[in-house]
Amino acid sequence: QQIESETSDVGPDGLSPTDTFNNIQRVVRELVAAQYALWKKELLPQLAKNGIRIPEIKELSAKRAEWAHRYFQDEVFPMLTPLAVDASHPFPQLLNKSHNLLIRAKTKRGGEQLHAIVQVPRVVPRLIAMPRGKGEDEPWVYIYLASLIKQHIGELFPGLILDGVHAFRVTRNSDLYIDEEEAENLLRTIEQELRRSSRGNAVRLEVEADCPKDFRDLLLEFFNLTDADVYKLDGPLSMTHLTPLVTNDAFANLRDRPFQPARDPALPPHVNIFEVMRRQDVLLHHPYDSFDPVVELIEEAAQDPQVLAIKITLYRTSGDSPIVEALINAAVAGKQVTALVELRARFDEAANIQWARRLEEAGAHVVYGVVGLKTHCKALLIVRRDADRLRHYVHLGTGNYHPRTARIYTDFSLFTCEPQLTEEVSVVFNTLTGLAGYPGLKKLLVAPFDLHKRLIGLIERERDHALAGKPARIIAKLNALVDQEIIEKLYEASCAEVTIDLIVRGICCLRPKIPGLSENTRVFSIVGRFLEHSRILYFENAGQREVFLSSADWMPRNFFRRVELAFPVEQPALRDEIVDKILPKFVHDRVKARELQPDGSYRRLKPEGTEPREQAQLQFRQRSRRRAEKVNKPKRTVRAAKLTPITSIAEAKKS
Repeated sequence: QQIESETSDVGPDGLSPTDTFNNIQRVVRELVAAQYALWKKELLPQLAKNGIRIPEIKELSAKRAEWAHRYFQDEVFPMLTPLAVDASHPFPQLLNKSHNLLIRAKTKRGGEQLHAIVQVPRVVPRLIAMPRGKGEDEPWVYIYLASLIKQHIGELFPGLILDGVHAFRVTRNSDLYIDEEEAENLLRTIEQELRRSSRGNAVRLEVEADCPKDFRDLLLEFFNLTDADVYKLDGPLSMTHLTPLVTNDAFANLRDRPFQPARDPALPPHVNIFEVMRRQDVLLHHPYDSFDPVVELIEEAAQDPQVLAIKITLYRTSGDSPIVEALINAAVAGKQVTALVELRARFDEAANIQWARRLEEAGAHVVYGVVGLKTHCKALLIVRRDADRLRHYVHLGTGNYHPRTARIYTDFSLFTCEPQLTEEVSVVFNTLTGLAGYPGLKKLLVAPFDLHKRLIGLIERERDHALAGKPARIIAKLNALVDQEIIEKLYEASCAEVTIDLIVRGICCLRPKIPGLSENTRVFSIVGRFLEHSRILYFENAGQREVFLSSADWMPRNFFRRVELAFPVEQPALRDEIVDKILPKFVHDRVKARELQPDGSYRRLKPEGTEPREQAQLQFRQRSRRRAEKVNKPKRTVRAAKLTPITSIAEAKKS
């Protein structure tokens, strides 16, 4: 969009949008090439060693080739539709990321050159499992659907001589262009945009590695693209076609050992969660701690006759969400349910529209957020009539209310009914659903209102502590660090000799370990079995430790174009667990961590000397298993001692 607008603005690195785009294309091309080299040179041979083969069609035995041809005729051929491309048949409007074949043929008489498109049907598996022999040593053999169609495509064009068949896939711009101030009905407007987005302008063309130049040029002309937009792939056009290999339970021995999250001892099954929250705050570290208590809290609130109201923000949730079902049940039961559903959550727009409609039908108040802002914070507020008074119960998280991703994303959940914090959460909900302005809060940091400003203040406070000779340190765990002003403040703090450790999984625009600028700053990225998604902020504060958990990354979009929360962890035991037991494991990871270098490259860390081979995620999993064993361990049955009857006071004293 910046390139098309011909803006003359440059970024902090001095690069124009065109320069940045070209650099991104170059790096992406290198990554894609490395991805397919890994598939062909390492993964395919390893699969073959484990009895899983994906041969070319021409490599099949006569018996397998006969079966494949029969499968094509019975299951595939009826689904195929040839679409001619000529003066009277314009190039078809192909859907975003659809898998297609471009066919060139000649007539037997005259040799007239013809072109056609055949879409690979989505209703047929892209990777087809062939019948397996009865012996245990018989291999599993798969074939690609596209290869099968290519092999027999001539049956679709009788009377023509085929002169080439090549698979391709086009990616279209699927951004939604919505003027919220002009849209009378946001839900209906987004629905209309979703239908349009699958047919947006082409932005990328993927072709087989052996696709000849004249075929590529023809496709580029059709899609109005250039050579820079072409990616030649030495393998399947989408790695998602390999999903059947992952889901086949016959290959379970090749997958990660199943991990079962543990129940936190404070929230065992069937406990009254409201009673626990009145006694103490509870902190869960997902996926090591089970997400079940979050679901159970909402389900319990939906069924509890003492619960009067439930308010929640929904950014992403699962297609069969028990959380939304519980909210629907609560609304049907007559409770006041308010759901802030973010209709513009990228790639989840259709699912969120569906849930919004169901909630409205059940009688819930559904709000689509604030005009111009995405509601990205994760907050749940329950109003309950307890024996003594009305009380607020709150759940705040760094991740979505999504039970499935909670098993593979690392995130935190805080359960609390601390009066001031829960009252501030109530104020945030009222700000988002009503007309009142943001009043400013003490404990919560809220974007787009004051999160950015207050974070800068916290960084400056550490800088001032260091200059005064007081203990000063910053540890921040994020998904991304991009904001220029935050980076400049971190440089200032580093120059003041504040020790700064940044655990940034994704993009980081700060350059560490540059003398005179950031020599006291280290940046790590940890990529492991689980997606590091939690945001943790630690400030030493001259010995008065402060810890915040947050839904926001340090990016301009999070600070100024989204509703985000950062919330404090105040109970000393929970705060110290994060500072002393969780953050150090990230900082000392020497297996999955890569350290950002001053030149922008990353170096994989390894133990040096006697340094232990620490791996953060593995240690958290081991701790979870120990906790599960402890919680599930059957209690010892203590056999009662045999008592001798006491017949006198004297005997009692003697005993």
